[in-house]
Amino acid sequence: MRYLCCSLSAVFLLAGVAAAQNDDAQIVPPKARYAVLTPKLKAAAVGQTATPLTTWNGKFTYQGVTYNYNMVGTDPYKTNTTTTIPVFIIPIQIVITKGTSTTTFDPSHVLPNGNTVIANTTGSPIFDATTTYIQGGVNVGTTQYIDAFQRANFWAVVKGKPNYHLMLGTPTVLPTVTLSPPATKGVTGTPFGHKTAEVDINWIDAQFQTIITQNTQITPGSLPIFLAYDTYLTEGGCCIGGYHTAYGNAAAPQAYAEFTYIDFVGDFSQDVSALSHEVAEWADDPLVVNTNGNPVQCGILEVGDPEEGFTNYGGFPYALNGFSYNLQDEVFLPYFGALKTISVNSSLTFQQNPFHLTVCSNGG
Repeated sequence: MRYLCCSLSAVFLLAGVAAAQNDDAQIVPPKARYAVLTPKLKAAAVGQTATPLTTWNGKFTYQGVTYNYNMVGTDPYKTNTTTTIPVFIIPIQIVITKGTSTTTFDPSHVLPNGNTVIANTTGSPIFDATTTYIQGGVNVGTTQYIDAFQRANFWAVVKGKPNYHLMLGTPTVLPTVTLSPPATKGVTGTPFGHKTAEVDINWIDAQFQTIITQNTQITPGSLPIFLAYDTYLTEGGCCIGGYHTAYGNAAAPQAYAEFTYIDFVGDFSQDVSALSHEVAEWADDPLVVNTNGNPVQCGILEVGDPEEGFTNYGGFPYALNGFSYNLQDEVFLPYFGALKTISVNSSLTFQQNPFHLTVCSNGG
């Protein structure tokens, strides 16, 4: 399956990082990046019913060109309502076999704070709504992280609409699925100095689609999220921290995402940073249809890509229940060419990032 990296022009080679030392593969310098797989859609079967995802369409004009986009939720220009999307977390246990030895990467692993990786994920600010977000001195709400980002994205419109929200429902954690990639599709490595699994993105995506198809609880109106632990995905090299895409019938595609929870401090995709990246990009381009006319392949409202090149991968700490989570900054619609006056403080990023960003930018 072909895929477009969510930052093909921004797959950054990290300065000062040693080459990956894979146990089973050739030594290749790691590249911290994310990906989006090109959706594979087919016509709906006769009589087939589906619950499509709640989305709305908008547009903006930049340098005389009109760009259309599709986002999750209801139209903030026309509504003052809350959209809540059901979420399913599918923990993925990866087993890498080399000869007679096996190495297991299990999201039921207990972290130093006493929580499992799964529990630390579901208790993070991505799903918890008790954090107050004050961006550049402006209180955009006490809510979930992605909702705060989206409200700030359209602040000129929603600041007088307290009921406008895009919320993720309390996650339903499904049984853990164990995947054992063949030797040609999965190895172990130390790309950033710590041992991780490295699994082919196209092989694992095929497994994910089968898992979704076989689970009748999951509908196109929901968001299934695959949670891997200390596992990077690969495509011609390491290291992909997560991706999002859609598949199924064209009338009601099934959007879904994958991320890895890395528990090594300072490494790419630390704790839920990749999750914040992928959920934000799902919110702004759930069905991978936005092109925005950028003269680069990644110009599809991949709102986390411009932050990948920083030494902290665009992460900002948020303390919650005694744990310091790393949440990635995200760029606003004006970064792609919309009027700056639409976002909070006319900023280009949620965290008011002072650094110059150029990746996939029209208006930045």
